[in-house]
Amino acid sequence: MKTPYKNIYAVLKLNRFIVLTVVICATLSGFFAIFMVFNINKKALNNAFAINTSGDVIPLKLVSQKENFTVEALAHLELFHTYFYNIDASNYEKNLKKALWLGNSSVDNLYRQKKADGVYNRLLQYSLVQKVLSIDSQIEEKNGVYVFRTTTIFEINRGSIIDTYELVSTGKLITVDRNFPNNPHGLLIIDYFENTLKKVSDES
Repeated sequence: MKTPYKNIYAVLKLNRFIVLTVVICATLSGFFAIFMVFNINKKALNNAFAINTSGDVIPLKLVSQKENFTVEALAHLELFHTYFYNIDASNYEKNLKKALWLGNSSVDNLYRQKKADGVYNRLLQYSLVQKVLSIDSQIEEKNGVYVFRTTTIFEINRGSIIDTYELVSTGKLITVDRNFPNNPHGLLIIDYFENTLKKVSDES
């Protein structure tokens, strides 16, 4: 008696079904694995963990990179404008040296121009005191570049006369390596320019 053989087409059809099922399951498993890795990575980037005194792990929510950059940028701009404009005969060399760490050649060129114009000589000659009263900066991102506009109010004490001025300056910010204490925020001012300077009041 002959052994009955299954129809070859039925066998091939069954094999094809099994192969397709395996391929589809493998593909779906791969997509699911990729999704899980992406999701875990996203959560890891947005969270940090600390261990308290009892040994428990505490999740900490990190500040977003953009918010963190804004805080760092405003602090950097305030530090620079304080060093560059809050000067007198006793501290101007020290303050200007610190300010030059926070900007590129555009800041250095402005410093050299002021020096050539005799600004710092007059500071020494007449014992002037230039004091910053307020610093207000606005930062805007344009095509991946951070542009700032800062309004600095400062007064110049000439002894019997105190003049108050408003300075509007502009420039851009780029990220660099942190260099503590010279450049603690890891930012650098470029294309710095003093746009307008006007006297706002006189006090006697």
